[in-house]
Amino acid sequence: MKFIKISAFLFSLILFSCQPKYYIPNTQQITMFTEKGDVNLSLNGDGNQFELQAAYALTDQFAASANFSRFAPRDQENGDGGSGYLFEVAPGFFKPFGENYVFEAYALAGIGKVENHFPSRMDSINVNPEIRSNAFRVGLQPSVSMLFDRFSIGLSTRISSLNYANIKGMLSFNGVDQIDYLKDNRSNFLIEPALTARFGTEKVRAQAQYGFSYNASNSEFLQNRQYLSFGVNINMNIGDIDL
Repeated sequence: MKFIKISAFLFSLILFSCQPKYYIPNTQQITMFTEKGDVNLSLNGDGNQFELQAAYALTDQFAASANFSRFAPRDQENGDGGSGYLFEVAPGFFKPFGENYVFEAYALAGIGKVENHFPSRMDSINVNPEIRSNAFRVGLQPSVSMLFDRFSIGLSTRISSLNYANIKGMLSFNGVDQIDYLKDNRSNFLIEPALTARFGTEKVRAQAQYGFSYNASNSEFLQNRQYLSFGVNINMNIGDIDL
Protein backbone atom coordinates (compact mmCIF):
# COMPACT_ATOMS: atom_id res chain seq x y z
CA MET A 1 0.00 0.00 0.00
CA LYS A 2 2.88 2.38 0.81
CA PHE A 3 4.42 1.65 -2.60
CA ILE A 4 1.12 2.50 -4.33
CA LYS A 5 0.86 5.81 -2.46
CA ILE A 6 4.43 6.83 -3.33
CA SER A 7 3.92 5.81 -6.96
CA ALA A 8 0.75 7.90 -7.24
CA PHE A 9 2.58 10.90 -5.74
CA LEU A 10 5.51 10.65 -8.16
CA PHE A 11 3.19 10.06 -11.11
CA SER A 12 1.20 13.19 -10.35
CA LEU A 13 4.42 15.24 -10.08
CA ILE A 14 5.55 14.05 -13.50
CA LEU A 15 2.18 14.84 -15.05
CA PHE A 16 2.11 18.32 -13.59
CA SER A 17 5.63 19.19 -14.73
CA CYS A 18 4.84 18.37 -18.36
CA GLN A 19 2.03 20.85 -18.98
CA PRO A 20 -0.54 23.13 -17.32
CA LYS A 21 -3.42 21.46 -15.48
CA TYR A 22 -6.80 23.09 -14.98
CA TYR A 23 -8.67 20.41 -13.04
CA ILE A 24 -7.66 17.90 -10.37
CA PRO A 25 -10.55 15.66 -9.20
CA ASN A 26 -11.05 15.56 -5.45
CA THR A 27 -12.10 12.68 -3.22
CA GLN A 28 -15.83 12.03 -3.23
CA GLN A 29 -17.45 12.09 0.21
CA ILE A 30 -19.45 8.88 0.75
CA THR A 31 -21.31 9.29 4.04
CA MET A 32 -22.77 5.77 4.41
CA PHE A 33 -25.46 7.19 6.73
CA THR A 34 -28.25 4.98 8.09
CA GLU A 35 -30.12 7.17 10.60
CA LYS A 36 -30.66 10.64 12.04
CA GLY A 37 -27.71 12.01 13.99
CA ASP A 38 -25.03 10.18 12.00
CA VAL A 39 -21.80 12.15 11.54
CA ASN A 40 -19.14 11.60 8.89
CA LEU A 41 -15.68 13.20 9.13
CA SER A 42 -12.73 12.52 6.81
CA LEU A 43 -9.20 13.74 6.27
CA ASN A 44 -7.80 12.64 2.91
CA GLY A 45 -4.83 13.30 0.66
CA ASP A 46 -2.52 12.00 -2.04
CA GLY A 47 0.77 13.81 -1.49
CA ASN A 48 -0.17 16.84 -3.59
CA GLN A 49 -3.65 17.47 -2.25
CA PHE A 50 -5.29 17.45 1.19
CA GLU A 51 -9.01 17.42 1.86
CA LEU A 52 -11.38 17.92 4.78
CA GLN A 53 -14.90 16.49 4.61
CA ALA A 54 -17.84 16.64 7.02
CA ALA A 55 -21.50 15.61 6.89
CA TYR A 56 -24.47 15.31 9.24
CA ALA A 57 -27.74 13.39 8.98
CA LEU A 58 -30.50 15.91 9.74
CA THR A 59 -33.28 13.30 9.64
CA ASP A 60 -33.60 9.59 8.89
CA GLN A 61 -33.47 10.43 5.17
CA PHE A 62 -31.88 13.85 4.62
CA ALA A 63 -28.33 15.09 5.26
CA ALA A 64 -25.98 17.98 4.55
CA SER A 65 -22.28 17.83 3.75
CA ALA A 66 -19.31 20.12 3.05
CA ASN A 67 -15.94 19.48 1.42
CA PHE A 68 -12.74 21.52 1.20
CA SER A 69 -9.88 20.52 -1.10
CA ARG A 70 -6.51 22.22 -1.42
CA PHE A 71 -4.13 21.29 -4.24
CA ALA A 72 -0.64 22.60 -3.47
CA PRO A 73 2.24 20.44 -4.76
CA ARG A 74 5.85 21.51 -4.38
CA ASP A 75 7.12 23.50 -7.36
CA GLN A 76 9.60 21.90 -9.71
CA GLU A 77 13.28 22.86 -9.40
CA ASN A 78 12.83 25.36 -12.26
CA GLY A 79 9.93 27.03 -10.41
CA ASP A 80 7.14 25.63 -12.58
CA GLY A 81 4.00 24.54 -10.78
CA GLY A 82 0.45 25.37 -9.84
CA SER A 83 -2.17 25.27 -7.12
CA GLY A 84 -5.89 25.46 -6.52
CA TYR A 85 -8.73 24.92 -4.10
CA LEU A 86 -12.40 23.95 -4.06
CA PHE A 87 -15.06 24.52 -1.39
CA GLU A 88 -18.26 22.57 -1.86
CA VAL A 89 -21.60 22.13 -0.09
CA ALA A 90 -24.12 19.39 -0.77
CA PRO A 91 -27.61 18.61 0.53
CA GLY A 92 -28.40 14.92 0.22
CA PHE A 93 -30.76 11.98 0.60
CA PHE A 94 -29.96 8.51 1.97
CA LYS A 95 -31.93 5.28 2.26
CA PRO A 96 -30.80 2.00 3.86
CA PHE A 97 -32.09 -1.15 2.17
CA GLY A 98 -31.60 -4.87 2.58
CA GLU A 99 -29.47 -5.96 5.53
CA ASN A 100 -26.18 -4.18 4.74
CA TYR A 101 -26.83 -1.68 1.97
CA VAL A 102 -27.41 2.05 1.75
CA PHE A 103 -28.18 4.30 -1.21
CA GLU A 104 -27.38 8.01 -1.12
CA ALA A 105 -27.41 10.94 -3.52
CA TYR A 106 -26.02 14.45 -3.01
CA ALA A 107 -26.53 17.62 -5.06
CA LEU A 108 -23.14 19.36 -5.28
CA ALA A 109 -22.34 23.07 -5.58
CA GLY A 110 -18.72 24.23 -5.38
CA ILE A 111 -16.52 27.26 -5.99
CA GLY A 112 -12.76 27.47 -6.26
CA LYS A 113 -9.68 28.81 -8.04
CA VAL A 114 -6.85 27.38 -10.13
CA GLU A 115 -3.50 28.83 -11.18
CA ASN A 116 -0.48 27.67 -13.18
CA HIS A 117 2.91 29.39 -13.25
CA PHE A 118 5.84 28.59 -15.55
CA PRO A 119 8.79 30.94 -14.90
CA SER A 120 11.01 28.59 -16.92
CA ARG A 121 9.13 29.76 -20.01
CA MET A 122 9.71 33.46 -19.46
CA ASP A 123 10.68 35.18 -22.74
CA SER A 124 9.56 38.10 -24.89
CA ILE A 125 6.14 36.44 -25.38
CA ASN A 126 5.70 35.12 -21.84
CA VAL A 127 6.71 38.17 -19.83
CA ASN A 128 4.94 36.82 -16.72
CA PRO A 129 4.02 33.24 -17.70
CA GLU A 130 1.03 32.38 -15.53
CA ILE A 131 -2.71 31.81 -15.81
CA ARG A 132 -5.40 32.16 -13.14
CA SER A 133 -9.12 31.44 -13.13
CA ASN A 134 -12.14 31.05 -10.90
CA ALA A 135 -13.88 27.67 -11.12
CA PHE A 136 -17.46 26.60 -10.46
CA ARG A 137 -18.79 23.05 -10.27
CA VAL A 138 -22.35 21.77 -9.82
CA GLY A 139 -23.44 18.18 -10.04
CA LEU A 140 -25.09 15.06 -8.66
CA GLN A 141 -23.36 12.23 -6.81
CA PRO A 142 -25.30 8.98 -6.27
CA SER A 143 -23.73 5.97 -4.57
CA VAL A 144 -24.46 2.49 -3.21
CA SER A 145 -22.50 1.08 -0.27
CA MET A 146 -22.17 -2.24 1.58
CA LEU A 147 -21.68 -1.92 5.36
CA PHE A 148 -20.03 -4.44 7.68
CA ASP A 149 -18.65 -4.36 11.24
CA ARG A 150 -15.00 -3.79 10.26
CA PHE A 151 -15.23 -3.08 6.56
CA SER A 152 -17.34 -1.03 4.15
CA ILE A 153 -17.18 -0.43 0.42
CA GLY A 154 -18.99 2.07 -1.79
CA LEU A 155 -19.40 2.62 -5.52
CA SER A 156 -20.24 6.18 -6.58
CA THR A 157 -20.41 8.39 -9.65
CA ARG A 158 -20.06 12.16 -9.69
CA ILE A 159 -21.78 13.76 -12.71
CA SER A 160 -21.02 17.46 -12.90
CA SER A 161 -20.69 20.64 -14.91
CA LEU A 162 -17.33 22.41 -14.46
CA ASN A 163 -17.05 26.03 -15.58
CA TYR A 164 -14.31 28.68 -15.58
CA ALA A 165 -14.66 32.46 -15.29
CA ASN A 166 -12.49 35.55 -14.79
CA ILE A 167 -9.62 33.95 -16.71
CA LYS A 168 -6.48 36.10 -16.51
CA GLY A 169 -2.76 35.95 -17.19
CA MET A 170 -0.27 35.53 -20.02
CA LEU A 171 0.93 32.05 -20.90
CA SER A 172 1.87 30.43 -24.19
CA PHE A 173 2.59 26.71 -23.92
CA ASN A 174 3.79 24.64 -26.90
CA GLY A 175 2.61 27.37 -29.26
CA VAL A 176 -0.89 27.52 -27.75
CA ASP A 177 -2.20 30.64 -26.01
CA GLN A 178 -3.48 29.16 -22.74
CA ILE A 179 -5.81 32.08 -22.04
CA ASP A 180 -7.64 31.44 -25.31
CA TYR A 181 -7.47 27.68 -24.69
CA LEU A 182 -9.20 27.90 -21.32
CA LYS A 183 -11.78 30.36 -22.63
CA ASP A 184 -12.58 27.98 -25.49
CA ASN A 185 -12.96 25.17 -22.93
CA ARG A 186 -14.63 27.14 -20.16
CA SER A 187 -17.56 24.67 -19.91
CA ASN A 188 -16.98 20.96 -19.24
CA PHE A 189 -19.21 17.96 -18.53
CA LEU A 190 -17.57 15.39 -16.25
CA ILE A 191 -18.41 11.77 -15.42
CA GLU A 192 -16.37 10.47 -12.49
CA PRO A 193 -16.89 6.94 -11.11
CA ALA A 194 -15.10 6.04 -7.87
CA LEU A 195 -14.59 3.09 -5.55
CA THR A 196 -14.23 3.70 -1.79
CA ALA A 197 -13.03 1.14 0.77
CA ARG A 198 -12.79 1.52 4.55
CA PHE A 199 -11.16 -0.78 7.10
CA GLY A 200 -10.93 -0.49 10.88
CA THR A 201 -13.08 -0.24 13.98
CA GLU A 202 -16.78 0.49 14.12
CA LYS A 203 -16.26 4.26 14.27
CA VAL A 204 -12.71 4.95 13.00
CA ARG A 205 -11.40 3.50 9.76
CA ALA A 206 -8.64 3.92 7.24
CA GLN A 207 -10.01 4.95 3.84
CA ALA A 208 -8.78 4.53 0.29
CA GLN A 209 -10.54 5.81 -2.83
CA TYR A 210 -9.71 5.30 -6.48
CA GLY A 211 -11.49 7.50 -9.02
CA PHE A 212 -11.49 8.18 -12.73
CA SER A 213 -12.47 11.47 -14.41
CA TYR A 214 -13.87 11.41 -17.95
CA ASN A 215 -14.39 14.78 -19.64
CA ALA A 216 -17.28 14.20 -22.05
CA SER A 217 -16.94 17.71 -23.49
CA ASN A 218 -13.25 17.45 -24.38
CA SER A 219 -11.44 14.15 -23.79
CA GLU A 220 -8.10 15.92 -24.30
CA PHE A 221 -8.74 18.69 -21.74
CA LEU A 222 -5.69 19.48 -19.60
CA GLN A 223 -6.68 17.76 -16.37
CA ASN A 224 -5.86 14.73 -14.24
CA ARG A 225 -7.91 11.73 -15.31
CA GLN A 226 -7.48 9.50 -12.27
CA TYR A 227 -6.56 9.69 -8.60
CA LEU A 228 -5.83 7.51 -5.61
CA SER A 229 -6.37 9.08 -2.20
CA PHE A 230 -5.84 7.82 1.33
CA GLY A 231 -7.21 9.06 4.61
CA VAL A 232 -8.87 8.55 7.98
CA ASN A 233 -12.65 8.38 8.36
CA ILE A 234 -14.80 8.81 11.46
CA ASN A 235 -18.41 7.67 11.15
CA MET A 236 -20.58 7.70 14.26
CA ASN A 237 -23.87 8.89 15.73
CA ILE A 238 -24.00 11.90 18.07
CA GLY A 239 -26.16 9.78 20.37
CA ASP A 240 -23.05 7.70 21.09
CA ILE A 241 -21.23 10.71 22.56
CA ASP A 242 -21.31 10.87 26.35
CA LEU A 243 -21.59 14.48 27.55
